[in-house]
Amino acid sequence: MTLPICRVSRSVWPPNDFTAGERSIPEETAIAITYNGGSCAVMMATPRDLEDFALGFSLTEGIVSSIDQIESLEIIEDDLGIELRMRLAEPRGKVYSERRRYLAGPTGCGLCGVETLAEALRPTKLVSSGRIVAPEEIMRALSALAPAQAINRETRAVHAAAFWSPGTGLTLREDVGRHNALDKLGGTLARKNIAAHTGIIVLTSRVSVEMIQKAAALGAPVVVAVSAPTALAVRTANAAGITLVAVARSDGFEVFTHRQRIAMQTVAHIA
Repeated sequence: MTLPICRVSRSVWPPNDFTAGERSIPEETAIAITYNGGSCAVMMATPRDLEDFALGFSLTEGIVSSIDQIESLEIIEDDLGIELRMRLAEPRGKVYSERRRYLAGPTGCGLCGVETLAEALRPTKLVSSGRIVAPEEIMRALSALAPAQAINRETRAVHAAAFWSPGTGLTLREDVGRHNALDKLGGTLARKNIAAHTGIIVLTSRVSVEMIQKAAALGAPVVVAVSAPTALAVRTANAAGITLVAVARSDGFEVFTHRQRIAMQTVAHIA
């Protein structure tokens, strides 16, 4: 399997002359996602946690509603890239064949290839449950991010998506594409049977509408991001019932939607 990190030669300037050396950079590989013999998506991604990527993409794009609907998964590598070959169990396979569409995009592009405006702005799943969290919990989740980002610590060039809860601690996935990182996280939560409504999803990237759409598909009630959201992401989070926390740094954060889930003390009740 292709390694996620590559060492390359490079020259450094300044102050007075070039200095030769090496640098670690993330690998970027074409990943083809197929169902029942037909291509669904081709994404540029980091070649790690590919089973999680396949499962999470299937969930967040609405191909399946449960990973039990995926009958088989093969990871096949060749000179051009890697194929994540899945077969859907019936009757899901028939349902998929009726709505099949093709996506092809550059790094982490979650909308490239969508054929209509209706597909791009598809209705977002409503998230109604979720535990109330204290600001201190959000700060603990943020402080746990950097130590867990092994690839980014070496390359400074990848995104991360993480899940944090008092019971499970931090679960994190990394990728050159922010959408891919979130898909990988969704896949590992599904494999581990961890319900997204029991904790917080934390993103190292800005929050665009497709990130909210994917978080809603996973059933995540609270999304925290270190960067700012887009206006459409805020409107979509509000409509989906998601508490959107952004511009989250070591000195605080901003709450954009559904402030009622953020309390001044930890509450164990599930809303």
